[in-house]
Amino acid sequence: MIDILSKRYLYFAISLLVIIPGLIMLGVRGLPLAIDFTGGSMLELKFESGRPLTNTEIIRLYEDAGINDAQVQTTDRGTMLIRSSVLTIDTRRTILNELQAQSGGEVTLLREDSVGPSIGAAVTSRAALAVAVAALAVVIYITYAFRKVPNASRYGVCAIIAMIHDVAVVFSIAGFGAYFFDWQIDSLFLTALLTVIGFSVQDKVVVFDRIRENSNVLRRLEYETLVNHSIVQTLQRSINTQLMTVEFLLLALALFGGITLQEFAVILLVGLFSGTYSSIFIAAPILVLWEKQEWKSWFGRGAAAQS
Repeated sequence: MIDILSKRYLYFAISLLVIIPGLIMLGVRGLPLAIDFTGGSMLELKFESGRPLTNTEIIRLYEDAGINDAQVQTTDRGTMLIRSSVLTIDTRRTILNELQAQSGGEVTLLREDSVGPSIGAAVTSRAALAVAVAALAVVIYITYAFRKVPNASRYGVCAIIAMIHDVAVVFSIAGFGAYFFDWQIDSLFLTALLTVIGFSVQDKVVVFDRIRENSNVLRRLEYETLVNHSIVQTLQRSINTQLMTVEFLLLALALFGGITLQEFAVILLVGLFSGTYSSIFIAAPILVLWEKQEWKSWFGRGAAAQS
């Protein structure tokens, strides 16, 4: 049998190596919130004729109009995505006229999105509330479903810890993306995050349910051996249903779906992989750690006594 749990501290270290650098980037640079949360305007433009302006020229043009926070991104369709604080009708008209004048050709406005600051604040608060309610529902459901198993609440708490792990991985990837590719946290990011949470909980329930079933059948096994046996039994299912189907589809979407869907696809790709990883290498090992109360041997006398 594959011995997975004996290397649990290695899995914890790998997770920390992925999570900490990205969160440090977010801490230093701040959350790259899009207009969905902060309020603002986004224009998607296409230079039909004339000379396409560079990103620097567009930013300078915005600054001349009194907008000092413009961010410009070129899509794979040859269009320009320009995000900034809220534009008035007169300011937008002035900017479009200047863009057309400086390019010497026709500039087409393909899309315009505007979100007021109050709407952005409402989106932020509702997003936080949705995550909190989801976490509470997970604890209640798992505790009830596992009520006949000793220490049933541990399963719910461990599922939440592993879910927090997956959320941290998602934000870490967002930090890397913001640093290297100018990604922003927008409504699509929130959609991907909630999807990751849902899949993450599903994977944990599958693994924990197998542990529950084996607890009734293999009562004489030592707890760590029982959990390891349960993980191995669900390993093929996790790989087949998660990695071999959803992950390949998301990989194709990330590679060929275009820049507007690229961030969404990559967040889902990494987040769902993290959900599968944490079900096997984080949630179940934490259960064993808790059962054996291994933190007592981490410092001081416990470590000395164990040695």
